[in-house]
Amino acid sequence: MLSCDLLQRNIGIALSGGGVRAIAFHAGVLQRMAENGWLERIGHISSVSGGSLFAGLLFQTTNNCWPTSAQYLNHTLPHVRNLLTSKSLQTDALCRLIFNPFNWHFILSRANILRQSIEYCWGVTATLDQLPQWPVWSINGTTAENGKRFRFKGSKIGDYEIGYADTTNYKLAIAMAVSAAFPGGIGPLMLNTTNYQWRKQENWDSMDSVAMVTPKLKKIHLYDGGVYDNLGLESLFDMGKQILKQNNEVPIDFIIVSDAGAPFPRNRIPGPLNPLRLRRLADVAFDQVRSLRVRSFVNFLKNNLSMGMYLQIGSNPIECIKQYEHSSGAITSNHLHSWMSEKEVSKATGYKTTLARMRESDFDLIARHGYETALWNELVFMNV
Repeated sequence: MLSCDLLQRNIGIALSGGGVRAIAFHAGVLQRMAENGWLERIGHISSVSGGSLFAGLLFQTTNNCWPTSAQYLNHTLPHVRNLLTSKSLQTDALCRLIFNPFNWHFILSRANILRQSIEYCWGVTATLDQLPQWPVWSINGTTAENGKRFRFKGSKIGDYEIGYADTTNYKLAIAMAVSAAFPGGIGPLMLNTTNYQWRKQENWDSMDSVAMVTPKLKKIHLYDGGVYDNLGLESLFDMGKQILKQNNEVPIDFIIVSDAGAPFPRNRIPGPLNPLRLRRLADVAFDQVRSLRVRSFVNFLKNNLSMGMYLQIGSNPIECIKQYEHSSGAITSNHLHSWMSEKEVSKATGYKTTLARMRESDFDLIARHGYETALWNELVFMNV
């Protein structure tokens, strides 16, 4: 059982992908964190796909500043709810593609269209260099040509194989679109490497042994960060060593992973001539990659009880409390909260991965699930 006080910790938070389902789930998780006054302790955000869209909305809502706990509860959360239940990023992007001939050449790189919708439909107009230095925000994508994690972090972009480049006036909406550019559905964003000066260094934060380099490829294609790591965890956690990553910008001593990724469906596979069979095999591969990361992180938590939480969509609070109450001895307040039913949890978890407009009832259900997932983890593991 934990006795740590997060008001004295530097928190890193990983926000997974999952479309608007992920946005609503993360919104509920941060609602509980805000009630505890924890948002002020977040020092590093790492996000992919829906998690990047959510974080971008938070900064946009508070004039490119990270919201305080009070701001989030009173203004930011209601604004996010209203935006997701009144506007469809998906419909807006589709209309821009179909009805604007100037966008037709983006038919195979629809992330460019998504960028326009993020900017004009959601009002995200900031550039990366306008974001605050605290908390650090790592927006993660995937470089198709080398399979590495491509990052947008402050005014710097790149991956460790191609190198890193400093940018000015790079639109936040582009980085958000890249992070959400799922293969097939949205498609990649092409980046012309000749527009930047690239440097190689030992790691992102190191200034030692910096050398100018010229990438072998003049153009690279950037996909959804979830293709590489749908948890958005790698910026904060070393999978091999099973330790928290540290850098000179912000030391992290507590990590929260908000995982709203869709569970792997147990279904019969499509017939041998059905092209969706390949999609099914891809889903198997993605699920196994995710599972390996989860196992590594959960094992870290078992050995370091005071250093993090894993908040997984689909976890039934009543069953989880029953499972852990005898070992933790923390649950005497089970009856003080009216938990979601198993049917409600299943409905929230099964919401499709999409960028379409949500019904208010769906947003509220998924956000409540995120809130309760954070709450029961506190009750079981943190002796709140």
